Amino acid sequence: MVQVVANISSNPQHEIIESLTRSLAETSIVTMKAQNFHWNITGMTFGPLHALFQEIYEDHFEAQDKLAERIKALDAHAEGSYSEYLKRSRIEESEGHLSDKEMIGAMRTDQEQLSHSLRVLATIADKHGDMVTNDLAIQRADHHDKLAWILRAHLKG
Repeated sequence: MVQVVANISSNPQHEIIESLTRSLAETSIVTMKAQNFHWNITGMTFGPLHALFQEIYEDHFEAQDKLAERIKALDAHAEGSYSEYLKRSRIEESEGHLSDKEMIGAMRTDQEQLSHSLRVLATIADKHGDMVTNDLAIQRADHHDKLAWILRAHLKG
């Protein structure tokens, strides 16, 4: 059997797993927030924002799986509790009682935070020679940057 983490010592691996777990936690919270906004958006912007928030939560749901599976590939426990996610995350929940612009602004801020956390993860993974985690983090950060740009564009005008 091929050892997946052969060149990662246990202490650096712990640092990588902690950063992966924070990214998983934040992604999970934003997934639920996007779904909440999808359900609760109202007004003249309902159609496009309803669709955009659905696109976000569907994408983030898949990302959760990739992050959790990477944690498992590193032979660690993939946390699955929202109470634990909230302890680890820099992103907070929302009850969804916001205007369309407030929802867009909150989601933009969350995308920027996700990108930041994933860039930190990429740096940690690179420092310790974990190219697979580095690649995953860079791809996800790029996607969150794009979503932040789309959300910023909605607020202009």
